Amino acid sequence: MNASDPTAPTIALHGVVRRFAGTDDAVLDGVDLEIAAGSVVTLVGPSGSGKTTLLNLVAGLDRPDEGIVRVGDTEVSALDDDDAARWRRSTVSSIFQAKGLVAHLTARENVDLALRLTAGIRRDAVHAVVDEILAAVGLDEVAGHRPSQLSGGQQQRVAIARGLVVARGLVVADEPTAELDTDTGERMIELLVDRLRARGATALIATHDVAVVTAADRVVRLVDGRLAAETGAKDGDAR
Repeated sequence: MNASDPTAPTIALHGVVRRFAGTDDAVLDGVDLEIAAGSVVTLVGPSGSGKTTLLNLVAGLDRPDEGIVRVGDTEVSALDDDDAARWRRSTVSSIFQAKGLVAHLTARENVDLALRLTAGIRRDAVHAVVDEILAAVGLDEVAGHRPSQLSGGQQQRVAIARGLVVARGLVVADEPTAELDTDTGERMIELLVDRLRARGATALIATHDVAVVTAADRVVRLVDGRLAAETGAKDGDAR
């Protein structure tokens, strides 16, 4: 059950450069990338290649030192902090590698919060939506537990549930299966990709997980902050 019917945006990066703070060394060095609306794209490459930085730029959590980041009709790289926050609230669902769960809230309350912050959601529908997504990720029996009472893998599934519960047009995910065992990870990827495609969202997923790569429509590879040759999703190398 989705909270709304989003409009999937295109993603376009032109000449994007992002430097390490206080240096001339580039994390991203002249990236040009276009992603079609409604596609599920995986971003792969070695640790330190710039994947998380690119996700943060697309999600409006950071701005480039040079170049343009555009999502749909919005030049995200030109937004100030307040406008970027408002834009994210209406457009972006994020699944963070660090999870970002609120420590004093239960699993159910963490997911519930994401839904309640979204305009246009009927209050009487919130609980049913939250319970459905927690059951889908296999956490219904621990929905009343706080993050400190959950394993790392369970926390990651709460983050996935929180990212999926609100049907925004753009989903960015940073290593969403990093702490999951193989079987659980494969189930979560199937759920994630099925729901993204059902809502027609545009998704950019940074990963080392081969299961994520093979489920995607397209694989984009970063090496030393630059785009490398792309591969088909079925042949993608997540290393």
